[in-house]
Amino acid sequence: MYKTVGEVLGEAVLKWGDLEAVVVRHQQIRWSFRELADAVDRFASGLLELGLQPGDRVGIWSPNNIEWIVTQFATAKAGLILVNVNPAYRLSELEYALNKVGCKALILAQRFKSSDYVAMIRELAPELDHSSPSQLKSKKLPQLESVINLGAEPIPGFHRFQDVGGLAGEAS
Repeated sequence: MYKTVGEVLGEAVLKWGDLEAVVVRHQQIRWSFRELADAVDRFASGLLELGLQPGDRVGIWSPNNIEWIVTQFATAKAGLILVNVNPAYRLSELEYALNKVGCKALILAQRFKSSDYVAMIRELAPELDHSSPSQLKSKKLPQLESVINLGAEPIPGFHRFQDVGGLAGEAS
């Protein structure tokens, strides 16, 4: 089968559009194939609007959730490379991994178990506090330009996941 992930999702929408595609019980989410594809398209467009180019690497540092699923499909659809960051990583491991693969963007949960991801990335990149979103210039993470937070609260230097999908519409 010579099809992209985006093409396969599009075919699934045509075939099963209003049927249930994904259930994330802990978030009380039940989406149809159409709802999933719409969220994927919006987020993929938003990632490109952030300045990411096909072939760029996007890290995701999060436990399983709907945002993880959307990110997986959206990065594939936009031609971006998804880098799965181990949720158990500590500072030195995170720094090594992001630099080794050259992530231009990082999507992160606020916390997982005993790890405060926001505090950890701010420790590695204190420049975030004084950066505009998508304009990070970090000494320790020189390739990282954008950090996207899954939480609802705005954080200086971060994009909110829920806002990224709307960026492409704002640019039109």
